[in-house]
Amino acid sequence: MLTVAALYHFARFADPAALQGPLRELCLAQGVRGSLLLATEGINGTIAGTRAGIDAVLAHIRALPGCADLEWKESPAATMPFGRMKVRLKREIVTMGVPDVDPRARVGHYVAPAEWNALIAAPDVAVIDTRNDYEVAIGTFEGAVDPGTKSFREFPAWWEANRERFHNKRIAMFCTGGIRCEKSTNYLLSQGVEEVYHLKGGILKYLEDVPPDQSLWHGECFVFDGRVSVGHGLVPGQNESCGACRRPVTPEGRQHPAYEKGVCCAACEGEYSVEDRVRFRERQRQMDRAEKRGEAHLGAFHLGENTPG
Repeated sequence: MLTVAALYHFARFADPAALQGPLRELCLAQGVRGSLLLATEGINGTIAGTRAGIDAVLAHIRALPGCADLEWKESPAATMPFGRMKVRLKREIVTMGVPDVDPRARVGHYVAPAEWNALIAAPDVAVIDTRNDYEVAIGTFEGAVDPGTKSFREFPAWWEANRERFHNKRIAMFCTGGIRCEKSTNYLLSQGVEEVYHLKGGILKYLEDVPPDQSLWHGECFVFDGRVSVGHGLVPGQNESCGACRRPVTPEGRQHPAYEKGVCCAACEGEYSVEDRVRFRERQRQMDRAEKRGEAHLGAFHLGENTPG
């Protein structure tokens, strides 16, 4: 059994490029795969490997400037959910595109999973899902507002257009692991919203801690690796990744006339050219052949490798 660790930490890295090489070399030496983003504002990503390998990488990250109190969330995986190890440099570790947002200065009130249900059930609380539309489509909290954003960069504009809807409301926000809420709560506070809350540890921590019979979560939670989604107890879900657009495809979606494994789903039916579909179909053919031989094809992993935002 392998360990999957989802992590982020806001810290001031004077020279992220200097951290990239040693971190990548350690991951490769430990057989750890996944995706990590480095920026001047910190680190974000998901990695998978053996217990010893994950421990070694986490120890290395905790030793980076300002990362001693790094927190992360773990879940098991029966097979490796990543095909390779990527350590990339970015302008932001989760892209919001608002220069003055700084979670290190101020964020909303953290709410533990055990206290979340009571908060979002309160009549004066508006619950906002800060994730992208394809993530919300397969699961969200009861009564949550879906901004319908295709990327986190669209969230500030959505808020400006909809802020009057939430007049005199307390705002409770949530996301997969917590990172988007760090930025979105800081942003709302800067916009004059007085009471802002967010789910500590994100959906993943809630699904880990809260029993299904006490849960207000409906559906599954999209994750940025080859598992595609997880449910309560962080067990792998039933969604698959579309080979073309990488959106999650539910069991019902796989019955849609437009669905072709590795080639197309209902959501991307009109988004690609005939040439693209030919290329996707050939890639899927190669993946099927590799599977029959008991080999891993790198294209299968690429469908799930991403990071939030």
